[in-house]
Amino acid sequence: MLHYNFLDMKGIILLLTALILSTGLYAQTKTDHLAEGDLIFQTSLSAQSKAIQLATKSRYSHCGLIFKDKDGYYVLEAISQVKRTPLKLWINRGQGRSYVVKRLKNAKQILTLQKIAEMKKIGAQFSGKAYDLAFDWSDDKIYCSELIWKIYQRATGLEVGKLEKLRDFDLTNPIVRKKLKERYGNHIPMQETVISPVSIFNSKLLTMVN
Repeated sequence: MLHYNFLDMKGIILLLTALILSTGLYAQTKTDHLAEGDLIFQTSLSAQSKAIQLATKSRYSHCGLIFKDKDGYYVLEAISQVKRTPLKLWINRGQGRSYVVKRLKNAKQILTLQKIAEMKKIGAQFSGKAYDLAFDWSDDKIYCSELIWKIYQRATGLEVGKLEKLRDFDLTNPIVRKKLKERYGNHIPMQETVISPVSIFNSKLLTMVN
């Protein structure tokens, strides 16, 4: 029968703590490099993520806007609905907890306190709206990249990312075709205006933060 004295147990506890921290389960999310108005991207684990990646030729399938309140940083996102999600929870929800952050190149000049307040106000107008599974361009429902694009455009006049038509994407993969069939049946709206996460990600108005 094995016996451990107090010092042995203390050493074991310290070792286990170090192992847990090394896995990132309790790692602190660093925020000193972030600013309000930053754009954050990740690979979602949602059912439609793979189809979005294949159709848009991008690793990233979900995105949101970073803002701050008295409780710290959060991500304004369109998921099941438009809502605030604490930054750490948002990061942990993505594939491998991996993410990237981008920022306007001239953010210091454009994203004044007044502009950030305006962006939050516009975002609040979308709060609670359902996620748009059909990727329609109206404001009745809304999807993640559409939320970002409209907030930036309406608050600053900037078009962060190029608007495209559904027909512009690669819709040939069986996974993509199956998802389109589920959403639209035999009437796919090829002329529908859309904005994809990768179009925003590749915008020349942005620069990498991390």
